[in-house]
Amino acid sequence: MDRRDFLAVVCLLPAGAALAAPAAPAPAGLSLPAAINKAGRQRMLSQRTAKAWLMLVQGVLPEKAKSILAQSLHLFDQQLAELKALPAGDEVRSAWLQVEQEWGRYRPLLADIRSDAKAVWAGNEALLGATQKLTLAYEKAAGTSAGRLVNLAGRQRMLSQRMAKAYFFRQMGVNAGLAGEMLDAAVKEFAKAQEELKAAAQNTAQIKTELGLVEQQWFFFQNALSLREAADRKKASTDVATTSERILEQMDAVVGLYEKIAREG
Repeated sequence: MDRRDFLAVVCLLPAGAALAAPAAPAPAGLSLPAAINKAGRQRMLSQRTAKAWLMLVQGVLPEKAKSILAQSLHLFDQQLAELKALPAGDEVRSAWLQVEQEWGRYRPLLADIRSDAKAVWAGNEALLGATQKLTLAYEKAAGTSAGRLVNLAGRQRMLSQRMAKAYFFRQMGVNAGLAGEMLDAAVKEFAKAQEELKAAAQNTAQIKTELGLVEQQWFFFQNALSLREAADRKKASTDVATTSERILEQMDAVVGLYEKIAREG
């Protein structure tokens, strides 16, 4: 892919993607569980954009990567505006402003495959920290155990992308040692959180079914992440890219179900 084609990515709109947000502006009365979900999705997108950029740089499913990056950029911009429109206290407003600042620094790096990969690393890590603060601010405002489940399940979405991102940075040889540590930590956190989610008293039959489907994909994902031999790398990279998307979609459904419980409770 040449630079001109890559730059065109930032002008694309998402086409029927599973995680696309509603086109209409968020209503002023958006519930706190919905705000936790939306802020948590921003947290996930901080990692998904980096993953997609790395896929493009490394030539892993380039057309799919272009679509993921375009959709993620559009969705982040849209949700940032939606969250800004919500009534908020000082802690939420401060966190939102930090997200806006970090996004303004990070987003331009994604427009060029020649961007410094270490700058992309630093930018998405800073954005992750800011979006985590925003999500926690909404969870604190909600102050319920159901709100915590929305956040916890939402963080699993982020971890699915963080593991893939760390894998691709390691493959690229950029901050390889740190990337390996990041990957190991994210794998452990994801596995621990899944056990907590499976044990949640609020789980419905549908949530249990959805978490079971996540477990199936998690098995394949761990296998792909563990492949290190040169002969396996191309297949592993493709499997990491595709399975991370499947886990993301499945966990997004789980978050939506927890959000519904939190709204109705």
